This record gives sequence, C-alpha cells and structure tokens, in this order.
Amino acid sequence: MAKYNPFGKIPLENREWPEKTIERAPVWCSVDLRDGNQALSVPMNVEQKLAFFDMLVKIGFKEIEVGFPSASQTEYSFVRRLIKENHIPDDVTIQVLCQAREHLIAQTMRSIRGAPKAIFHIYNSTSPGQRKYTFNMSKEEVIDVAVEGVESIKKYENLAEGTVIQLEYSPESFSNTEIDFSVEICEAVQKAWNNHTMSKIIFNLPTTVEYTTPNIYADQIEYFCKHISNRENIIVSTHCHNDRGTGVASCELALLAGAERVEGCLFGNGERTGNLDIVTTALNMYTNGVNPGLDFSNLPEITQKYTEFTDMDVPPRQPYAGSLVFTAFSGSHQDAIRKAMAARKSMSVDAPWDVTYIPIDPHDIGREYEEIIRINSQSGKGGAAWVLEQNYGIFLPKAMHPVLGKVVTSAADKLQRELSAEEIYQLFNDTWLYPTSPLKIVDFAQTYLGGDLVQCRASISYMGEIIAIGSSGNGPLDAFVSALQKADVPHFSISAFHEHAIGLGTGTEALACVEITLDDGRKFWGCGKSTNIGFAGINSVVSAINRISVAE
Repeated sequence: MAKYNPFGKIPLENREWPEKTIERAPVWCSVDLRDGNQALSVPMNVEQKLAFFDMLVKIGFKEIEVGFPSASQTEYSFVRRLIKENHIPDDVTIQVLCQAREHLIAQTMRSIRGAPKAIFHIYNSTSPGQRKYTFNMSKEEVIDVAVEGVESIKKYENLAEGTVIQLEYSPESFSNTEIDFSVEICEAVQKAWNNHTMSKIIFNLPTTVEYTTPNIYADQIEYFCKHISNRENIIVSTHCHNDRGTGVASCELALLAGAERVEGCLFGNGERTGNLDIVTTALNMYTNGVNPGLDFSNLPEITQKYTEFTDMDVPPRQPYAGSLVFTAFSGSHQDAIRKAMAARKSMSVDAPWDVTYIPIDPHDIGREYEEIIRINSQSGKGGAAWVLEQNYGIFLPKAMHPVLGKVVTSAADKLQRELSAEEIYQLFNDTWLYPTSPLKIVDFAQTYLGGDLVQCRASISYMGEIIAIGSSGNGPLDAFVSALQKADVPHFSISAFHEHAIGLGTGTEALACVEITLDDGRKFWGCGKSTNIGFAGINSVVSAINRISVAE
C-alpha cells in the first residue's frame, strides 16, 4: 500500500522500559474542564464547570487544567470565579492553556491573578505536516515561536499579580514530530526559561494523534528522557489520545519509559476518539497493588455526575465504570464467579483478590455483587441458582441447578432478552411451587401413633378425579408417599431430599426440594414451601409428580 507507510523506529539503543514495572502513581492532571469540555457538542456552562471542579478536587486531583481563558469570555469568567470564590484548595494547582502568542498570553495572565500558583501551559505545533501545511514554517521559525512564547510569559508575569508560575510546554503533535527535533525545541524552551522560577519545567509530550503502536511511543519518551539536558529539573508529562484505541496502553508504557505525569480525562472524553481514560489507568494500577492516589470508591456517583455535567454516556462495557462490566451471561463464567465468591465468604476482608473473571472487588469502587450475574439465553446452570440465592434466600441443591437453568434459559431464548431477578423468581414459582395439575391436595390430616410413626389421611385430586388415600410411615412425608402408591400416580421412589429455612422469626418458611425416580429411571425435581416443615416436604412431592406431566 503506497498510501500508508509504516511509522518507522526510534533510534534508541539498549531500551530499558520493557524490563520495568509501574511501582508508584504519577502526578495526575485532569483536563476534563478544558480538553474534554471543548470536545462536547454543547460545552459546559460556568456553573457546571464549578461543580465538576469541586468533584475533581474531591477525587484527589492536585493539578487541574481549568480552561483556555483567552479563547472565550465563558472560559475567562470561569477561571476568575474559581479564584474569587475560593474554590481552589491550598494543595491544588490550576493549569491554564494558551497558544504561544503574545496577546493571548497577556490575557491569560490576567485571568489567573490572585491565584497563589498556576501552571502556565503553552504550546505550538511541531510536526512536519503542521510546519508544511498549517504554518509554512521552517524548524528554526517554529523554535522561534516557542521561545517568543516563553519570553512573553516572563514579560507579562506581573499581570498575574504575584502568582507563582510553573511553565509547561507542549511540542504539540509530538507523536509524529522527528524525535531529535522534539528534543531540540524543548532545549530552546529550557534555555529561554533559564530557571525563571524554582519550579521544574513540565515538558508535556502528547500523542496528539496516535499513529503507531504504544511501544514506539515508549521509545520516544525514553529517547527524550535520555537526551534532554538537566533531566533532574524537568517533569516529563504525557497527554495521550486514543485514535488507535491504545491510549491507556501508550500511557502505561510511557510511565515505564520515564514519564512522571499524566494528563487525561475521567472517562476519556476528548477530540476525535478521545483522550486518555484516567479512571481506567488509575484503577489498572490499583489492581496491581499500586495506590493511584485518586479516590474512586464511589465510582457510580462519579459516573452519574459526569453524565449530568457533560451529557456524555459511559458505555456499558467501559472498564470498571460500565453498567455491564461486573455481569456475566456465560454459564461457565457464572459458575466460576459463584464458586469464587462463595469461597471468599470464609476469607479475611484483605485476602488477595482472585475471583475468576473479575479483576477488582466491586465493593472497592462502590459497586454491588448483585450486579455480577445476569441471565439470558446463553446463561448456564449456576447463574439462575445464584440469583435465587442472592435475592430470595432460596438455596437449591446443586443437582437441581441444570434443571432450573434449562427452564430459565428456555424462557430467555423465547423472549430474546435477559431476564430480571424478579422474572427468574416468578419462573421458579410458576414451575415448581404454584402448579396444581394433575395432582392437588384437597384435604390432609395426620395422626401421631407414637415414636416417629405417623398415619395420614388425605383427599387428592388427580387427573380431575377426587381420591381418598391413607397410610402410615416414619413421619408425615413417608406416610404421604406410601399413601400415594395406592393411587393411580406413577410409581416412584425418593432419591434425594433437601430442606432449609427461608427468613427469620415468625415469618420463617421451610423450602423442601425432592428428587423422585420413576421405575423407568427418569428423575424429576419438585419444590414445596410451607410454614410447616412437614407440609413443605409433602408439597415438594406433589410438585415433582406434576413435573412428570410436563415432560410427557
């Protein structure tokens, strides 16, 4: 393909980043209020931005890019209100963005007056395409633009009335700028700044457009870190976009390569395919034992507020925050999750997390376990049983799970959608607890004859005919089963029986599950419920017999 060519390699020898791991969190800078805001079809108003800023502070961001004050009156007014209304805590630094143009720099300086400190972020584009098509400038002329921008910041610093300025410079389109030219222009900026303040210079090296695989970006970052002078006085920052869908990976590899600071948006909102998703990046660190320094313990609330402020949806499969990320439709997944979750109940709360298919404890980010398993036509034998356990306290014997699963998945397949917990519960009741045909108990009485011996007398309706039956046995259930054998019902034996209580106190009921085996070897499960333990077992036998007619 002549139209598209490989990106090429970075001339980096003995690269070190592949052998490293992320061991500590970077400095995080949210750009939701600037980069994310300018990408909205309807940008946030001042009140929305103020509420969003307060949320970012609560999450724990110490650096927040609040806007592009020279771009509009709304942007300018927002910065002024942040300062005048004392929204900025002492440990938080606001950041403002400005093109490297003198009159815009002067206006931006006025916007931040009264702030104790601020990061002044200037940029100009450096790539061959920008130099050729947009600006028609040589490399030397592009360097002059950056240097003149730095000199303008120094010249108009007095307009900020004592605000301590930290310089941030971005060679915009770093991702497709010649790597040696990126170093060259940053060296010129560093020389022009000449340690003007005691703060370290931030060199922000963006993947303004993703053109290649994340490992190439890591090579670019490591090359820059090894070739820039005065490295100890420089903070290397990333600002990844997501054109190839690898923004998070690019950021993570850049941190391995020497970057110390990360710019991004909460859920990756930004131009085109978006910016770095900070929530995903931070929680990826968290699941590897690194404290990200950001509080996402109530992620559902953050997600809701984000949607309210921006009118942007968080996709259902968005890592960590999506509505479906802690669900499982696959039967094998459901079974594995159910078993692992059950095992954790006997472990300490800080036991290493190893639940199959779920990389993070949902409780750590404000999610609930009830969301984990949902049921559709692809679900397996364990999922529906788990839903009954978690929502209704019904614990069915394991051998009955495939039978329940078949009933539930058949219904979901017919409806062509997932089933709610309420629908699954209703299916269970309709299948096993409510049927009264072909067998129904019309009347029942029992007499204790001493010891375990019980005599029962019953009137039953079977196939529309009223029949009187009676017999004795070791307990009500045994007596009833013996009596049934004298009626015209299929001959059976009880091959399994389980019973447990549902509820507490006076509202406690017994749930009995029985498996009967017919003379031809076929097996059927029945369930019965009653406040009387003995009647629960009897009802379960009636339920199992009624299931025979369904099979036939």
